[in-house]
Amino acid sequence: MLTILAAGSVFFPGLFLLSKQCLKSIPALRWSEGDAVIVSARLVSSIQAVMASSAGYIIASSCEDIIEDQHWLTSTYIMFAVPYFVYDIYAMFMCYWYKLRVKGHEEASAAPQHMRSAVRSYLRREFLMVLHHVVMVTVCFPVSVVTYGQSPNFLHYYFQGIMFMAELSTPSVCLGKILIQYKQQHTLLHKVNGALMLVTFFIFRVLLFPYLYYVYGRYASIPFLMVPFTVPWHCNLGAALLMAPQLYWFSLICRGALRLFTDVKLSFPCQYCLVLFFILTNWGCCDGKME
Repeated sequence: MLTILAAGSVFFPGLFLLSKQCLKSIPALRWSEGDAVIVSARLVSSIQAVMASSAGYIIASSCEDIIEDQHWLTSTYIMFAVPYFVYDIYAMFMCYWYKLRVKGHEEASAAPQHMRSAVRSYLRREFLMVLHHVVMVTVCFPVSVVTYGQSPNFLHYYFQGIMFMAELSTPSVCLGKILIQYKQQHTLLHKVNGALMLVTFFIFRVLLFPYLYYVYGRYASIPFLMVPFTVPWHCNLGAALLMAPQLYWFSLICRGALRLFTDVKLSFPCQYCLVLFFILTNWGCCDGKME
């Protein structure tokens, strides 16, 4: 286990430093420190997302019995990815700090008092994301270590695999942030990426927990609406706590999508409902074509 943790501790920061150095030193690029940091952080996040999604697909597709089957990659990847969440808190702060420097904020000064002010501002602005990362390290990782090699009743590997696949939305989120940072909102790439981000985030993050309840209901021959009343209370609590920030982030994506694709100014509830209607109707059309 220590070897896997050490590998993750070297891989993610090392990839970040390598990418940053390449962007700064390649003659055709010669990017500034700030630009290299921002793009490198997004690149590492996207690579981690692809690795997590691939691991999740392998795990989920290998489990014929969603409760009893086990897969070694579940605990292994969790241990490998834990250092990423620690590194990413620092990387997100560096991105935030360089953005302040571009805008000319005095908080971006290297002076200790200004650095402390920037840290406080960063924690306020990115509170949910930092909290998410802290929970991954302080809760999910210990649970994985405690249940490693024990009965699958403590850790259902299929469900973990499906949750890994939530990261499929991350590359489009990262690309969107880069395009906005460099004022490329007018490009076709930004619009296509925005639509992709909207759909992937809705399917792989918002629908994730309803899908897990649905799958368990089918397995246990329980009506979908009765599943929350039959699973342990801590499962419902955990699902609610993990889903709440996803709904908040999705609401922000909906608002951005409405600004991107229409000039009509609507109230926020109307924006959310219109985007949700767009996704569901298009999803229904896709299902019909597949059948």
